[in-house]
Amino acid sequence: MFKIEPENKIGELVARCGGIARLFEEEGIDYCCDGRESLREACEEKGIDVKKFLHRVKELDEEGIAEDTFSTLTELIDHIVSTHHAFLRSEFPRLNNLTQKVLNAHGDKDPRFLSLRETFLELSDELTQHMLKEEQILFPMIRKLEESKSVPEFHCGSIAYPIRQMEFEHEQAGSALYALRELTDEYLVPDWACNTHKVMLASLADLERDLHQHIHKENNVLFPRAIGLENEKCP
Repeated sequence: MFKIEPENKIGELVARCGGIARLFEEEGIDYCCDGRESLREACEEKGIDVKKFLHRVKELDEEGIAEDTFSTLTELIDHIVSTHHAFLRSEFPRLNNLTQKVLNAHGDKDPRFLSLRETFLELSDELTQHMLKEEQILFPMIRKLEESKSVPEFHCGSIAYPIRQMEFEHEQAGSALYALRELTDEYLVPDWACNTHKVMLASLADLERDLHQHIHKENNVLFPRAIGLENEKCP
C-alpha cells in the first residue's frame, strides 16, 4: 500500500484504497461530496487525532485493503450503472412504501416522520432524474471521448460543464442524506419501534452507505479521469 500522509485528499485515498471507506463511515467523514478535503482537515473537523487515525489505517492495511480497479472509464461506468443505479431503482419503491407506512402508523408520535417522508421523496425524485441525465447524456459523452483519438465536438463544449452540474446535484443529495440522518437520530431504533420502522431505518442506512460509495466513484474517480483524458486529447 502507498504511504498515506495527513495532506492526502480523502477522496483520493478511497479511490486508491477502497477499504479506507469503512473507517471514514465509522467516523462520519463524508469522503464523497467532501472528497477534496485533506485527511488532516477532515479529522480536525470531527475532533479526531490524525495520528491515531493513521494508526488505524495501518492496522487495516495489515488486514488487507482491496483497491477499486477499472482499467477503462467504460468499465467503471458499466459498474456504476449495473451496481449503484440498479440499487437505487430497486430501493426507492421499497423505501417509498416503508416511509409511508411508518408515517401512517407513527406520525402522531413524532412529527419528524412527515419531514423524513418529504425529504426522502425529494431525494428520490431528484436522483431518478439525475441518473437519467447521466445515462442519456454524460456517460455516452465519456464513452465517446474514450473511444475517440481526439476530443469529439460536444454540444456543451467541454465535458467539464455537465460534470460540474452532476457534482452540484451530488452535493444536494449529500445534504438530503444529512437531513435523513438527523431526522432519525442517526438511524437509532427507539424502544417502541415496530418491525416496519426497524426495516425502514436499516434500509435508509443502507441507502446512505451505497450512495456514499456511488458518489465517491463518480466525484473522485470517474469525473477526474474523464476531465484528464479530455485535456490529454486536446490539440
